Amino acid sequence: MVAPGASPYFAVGSAVVDHTPDGIREWAIGTFGTSDKLALFVGMGVIIAAIAAGCGVAERLRPPTGAVIVAVFGVVGVIAALERPDSRWTFAIPSVVAGLVAVIVLRILVGMLRKAGDTIAHTTGAEVGEQSPPDGVGRRFLLAAGGIAVLAVAAGVVGRRVLADTTRTVVDRTKVLLPVPRSAAPPVPVAADLRIPGATPFVTTNDDFYRIDTALQVPSLTTGDWSLRIHGMVDNEIRIGWDELLAMPMTERMVTLTCVSNVIGGDLIGNARWLGVPMKTLLDRAGVQPGVDMLLSTSADGWTCGTPVSVATDGRDALLAIGMNGAPLPVEHGYPVRQVIPGLYGYVSATKWVVDWELTRFSDAKAYWTTRGWSALGPIKLASRIDRPDSRSEHARGEVVIAGTAWAQHTGVASVDVRIDDGAWQPAQLAEEYSVDTWRQWRFTWNATPGDHTVTCRATDKNGRAQVETYASPVPDGATGLDSRTYTIT
Repeated sequence: MVAPGASPYFAVGSAVVDHTPDGIREWAIGTFGTSDKLALFVGMGVIIAAIAAGCGVAERLRPPTGAVIVAVFGVVGVIAALERPDSRWTFAIPSVVAGLVAVIVLRILVGMLRKAGDTIAHTTGAEVGEQSPPDGVGRRFLLAAGGIAVLAVAAGVVGRRVLADTTRTVVDRTKVLLPVPRSAAPPVPVAADLRIPGATPFVTTNDDFYRIDTALQVPSLTTGDWSLRIHGMVDNEIRIGWDELLAMPMTERMVTLTCVSNVIGGDLIGNARWLGVPMKTLLDRAGVQPGVDMLLSTSADGWTCGTPVSVATDGRDALLAIGMNGAPLPVEHGYPVRQVIPGLYGYVSATKWVVDWELTRFSDAKAYWTTRGWSALGPIKLASRIDRPDSRSEHARGEVVIAGTAWAQHTGVASVDVRIDDGAWQPAQLAEEYSVDTWRQWRFTWNATPGDHTVTCRATDKNGRAQVETYASPVPDGATGLDSRTYTIT
């Protein structure tokens, strides 16, 4: 009833995400991938259940220790909720109420057990806690605890499904009719998609497109709610609404996006057809003043992103996007409006649910990830990946087709080479290039001989630069190294 972000569970979860050390965060993304949020929720649930059980024991043996611990949890929830970027004083209410209810529930349940213990002591002369309560008391306790648990679950379901009103956004999305672009994306040539079984398709479907962001709850925005404020070092501060944006000439382009957390050989990358207004159009209308080098964009949930102004104005297809693969943006991918900028990792370019642009300087402002030690500029690094066959698989001797993808966004892939074990590099067959802003498929036919073998790939871009072979983790500006797979040939 206050705001989805005020929920103690989600507020504390968001605080965990914000304050987790980089090493642990990268481990979580590398281990769980796009299921990292589910892993966080499950982990929090297990920890909370264990602590709750401990509070029950502590309250029964040494009151009011358990109640104090529960109250401290309420205070933690208050602090976490008030730290959210979009918080108001009312964000403290859910944690305060939750803490009070939890203490009351704890005292009621422990009181039932203590009353049973007093009955035993009175009738047998035993010390309290030396004997178990009678079966009738045990049943009453379980019924009370179970009833409270059912009530809590029901309240949670009602709160999330009804009061949070996420259905409003879903219904709003079904009413959006995308305009016809003035500049449409060229069709994908047949030769650009090798269509090899097990290989990555050239176009990533909306359902399969990776999702990495800090939003534990997807912002609930409708087109009526949305507007973009453009301010800071500009000649004209302006605010653009949905209807005004929709009336502007639209551009449609195929662009590959990738996450800076993508490890070598990882799948945090996708290629889609985006529809939107060129960002340069809006920046020109506002009038960017001399000396500005940073576009600080902010999402509806308060996440910030620092983008070099030069990449939004140098002629590349930097879009304020409203469509993805012919449909309105999925809610999880930024509905109703997000940024798409070729050539930069998402953490410095691809703001979802974007509602604010501030024109400023890198020397004067920092964004969410740059305050945590990541590089401020974030150009995507040249990389290649083996997609099929799966590593550690077995194959019969003879021809084995190795296939994969390579990317050098806004530069273009010139070649991909493959090496078997420690042998010489051999050229792979490249699919037709669609554009320098999309990935490129490749294949290599290997005349495999019996034994265990390691296959490695390496890309070279159109500037003649080969992929960096030295391994480096994603922190602070993207991973380097070569992808390899092992196979057993029989």
